[in-house]
Amino acid sequence: MNKPLKNSLETAFTHDSHVEIPLICGPMYPCSNLELVAAVSKAGALGVVQPVSLTFVHKQDFRQALRDIKSITDKPIGMNALIEKSSRRYHDKMVAWVDIALEEGVRFFITSLGNPKWVVDAVSPHGGVVYHDVTERKWAEKGLAGGAQGLIAVNNHAGGHAGAKTKEQLFEELADLDVPLVCAGGIGNEAQYVEAMKLGYAACQLGTRFIATKECNSSLPYKEAIVSADADDIVLSEKITGIPVSIINTGYIKNQGVKPGRIARFLLKHPRGKHWMRLFYTLKSAFQLRKASLDEQGEQQFWQAGKSVAGIRNIESAGDIVARFKKALESMYDIK
Repeated sequence: MNKPLKNSLETAFTHDSHVEIPLICGPMYPCSNLELVAAVSKAGALGVVQPVSLTFVHKQDFRQALRDIKSITDKPIGMNALIEKSSRRYHDKMVAWVDIALEEGVRFFITSLGNPKWVVDAVSPHGGVVYHDVTERKWAEKGLAGGAQGLIAVNNHAGGHAGAKTKEQLFEELADLDVPLVCAGGIGNEAQYVEAMKLGYAACQLGTRFIATKECNSSLPYKEAIVSADADDIVLSEKITGIPVSIINTGYIKNQGVKPGRIARFLLKHPRGKHWMRLFYTLKSAFQLRKASLDEQGEQQFWQAGKSVAGIRNIESAGDIVARFKKALESMYDIK
């Protein structure tokens, strides 16, 4: 049920998430603050909390942050669970965050970087739904085998850990799996949104577009860099997590480089070494990204973004973005 019902914006995604508009403000480290999540959900789309961003970047108690969002809007929100078991301590924290989210009424979960089975097992008894991030069919099949009910199809225009395929290629590759597909990557304006929905996606997930908003707590230089950038300004850096991550090619990045050094390259290819090397990169970049995203002086210029920057030309409110995208979709389906 990817296509909406007659005179309705309902798709399989809106059915699963209980939101009005098939649109997601994707989880973003370090940019997902509670005010942004709440504004998107209040406008009728789905805001998704990223617990590491809330607790590490914005220094908030996770449960209290969820309650603060509920004080702004009673509409549904989602939660992102990064399920890669990089350490036992981290995994235990993520398990606790999922439990807290369930206790606070969250019922839609997006899983990334691992097998979603334990999240599915935790949320299913509560009526929860899990969509899993994928970049190609083999990960989609593994995610579905783990119990995921839908897929976030991350294409080669996405921010963060981008895929290698276009939104068209990825849809064609995954469509026969007969589950809701969400287009993630390259959606910066209404025309790009409508184009993706016409392909048959059940929703679109936006990240970069929602950084350049009034509600996002990221620095003004970061937001202005997004507004000023074009698709050619986005490069892939392997020095953030050890695997390619989309980032704005600022002077800072040009000086730092985007490729690991010789020893790091060796360790990343080693069966055991790659785990520790990726953990080192992740911990190091977590501090760098946090500092850079909040630095109003814009000195580090260490900013993640996707190629959707090509469609972003101003900083505006999240609610206005959602309303404009809703209107474009209504026009597409001639909904009065």
